[in-house]
Amino acid sequence: MANDAVAGNALSVAPAGIGDGDDPVRGVLAAFTRDLITAVDETLAGFLATEVASLGGIDAAMGGFAATARDCVLAGGKRVRPTFAYWGWRGVVGGDEPLPPVLPALAALELLHTFALVHDDVMDASDTRRGLPTAHRAAAERHRAAGHAGDPDRFGEAVAVLIGDLCMVWADRLLGHAALPPARLLDVRRCYDQMRVETVAGQFLDVLGEHDAANWSVDRALRVARYKTASYTVQRPLLFGACLAGVAPDAPLIAAYTRYGLAVGEAFQLCDDLLGVYGDPETTGKPAGDDLRTGKPTALLMVARQLATPAQRRSLDRVGEALTDRDVDLLAELVVDTGAVHRIGRMIDERVTEALTALESASIDETARIALTGLATAATKRRA
Repeated sequence: MANDAVAGNALSVAPAGIGDGDDPVRGVLAAFTRDLITAVDETLAGFLATEVASLGGIDAAMGGFAATARDCVLAGGKRVRPTFAYWGWRGVVGGDEPLPPVLPALAALELLHTFALVHDDVMDASDTRRGLPTAHRAAAERHRAAGHAGDPDRFGEAVAVLIGDLCMVWADRLLGHAALPPARLLDVRRCYDQMRVETVAGQFLDVLGEHDAANWSVDRALRVARYKTASYTVQRPLLFGACLAGVAPDAPLIAAYTRYGLAVGEAFQLCDDLLGVYGDPETTGKPAGDDLRTGKPTALLMVARQLATPAQRRSLDRVGEALTDRDVDLLAELVVDTGAVHRIGRMIDERVTEALTALESASIDETARIALTGLATAATKRRA
C-alpha cells in the first residue's frame, strides 16, 4: 500500500475494470480494501505497541499477557467492521475528506471484535480460531508446559476472559484518539455503546439457545443473528460511520443504512451457519460440523427441523449428542436432504436483494454505493 494515500485524503481506488477480471465493483473493492485493511492494521500495531510496553512495566508476566492480547488482535481477520464503518463514513463525506482523524475510531471496532471473539470462544469451548488454538486453549497449554499448580483449563478460561476485557478497554481508549469535535465524539460514543449492548444481548440469546433448544424457533434464531451478528458486524458499524461524518440520528440516510445493515448482517450470519456445517476447515480455520456437535440451534438447524419428515426429525434429535465424525457427516447430509440448505440460500439471496433496494434510495457518494453493493455480495458469498 502507498502510505501517503492513507495519510492524504481519500484511499486510492483502481480504475473501473481493473482488479478481479473485468468486474468494476470487485476492482474498486480490491483496491479500497487492501489500503483500508493496511491502514487499520498499522493503526492497531502502533497503538498496541505503546499499550503493551506500558503494561510490561507492571510486571514481566503482565507484559507477556498483554503481548498475547495484542497477538489475538493482530492474528488476521477480514476487518469487516472497520470496512463497513469506513463506507458508512465515506458515503456521507465523499472522496476528499482526510481519513486520519477517524482512523482510530475505525480501528477500535477491531478491538471490540476481538473482545467478542475471545469471549465467544470460551462460551463455545472452541478449540481453534483462524486455524490457531483459541486464546483459552493456548493459555491452558502454557500452564501445563510451565508445570503450574491448579486446573490448566480453568486458568486458560480466566486468562481469556481477561484478554477480552482488556481488548474492550483498549477499544474505548483508541476510540478516544479520534480527532473529532467533542459533541460529535459524544454522538459516536452513543452509537458505539448501543452496538455493545446489542452484542451482549445477542450473545446471551445465543448461549440461552444452546440450553433451551426445545423452545427455540426459526424466528428466535434469526433474532440471535440480528443482534449477535447483524448489529455489530454491519448495521451499527455503518451507523457508526455516519455518526463519524456528523449525520443526525433522524436523517433519511440512517433509515437506509439500518435497512441495508440488518439485511446484510442477517445474511452474513446465515452464511456463517452454512460454513459451520459445510465449510472447509483449511479455509475457515475452524472444524466443520461444530454446530452439529454442540447442538447450537442455528437458523439452518431450525429450518431443517421445520422441513424434516418425522423420521428425519428423529435423526436430527441426535444433534448435540456425542457424535463420531461419521455421525456428523450423515447429519450434514440429512440437513441437505430436508431442503434446509436450499432454503437458507434463498433467505440469503432475499436479504441481499433487500439491502440493494435500500441502497437505491440512499443519497450517498457513488463510489460508496458501488462498494456497499459489492460488499453485500462479498460478505454473503464467501468461504470463510
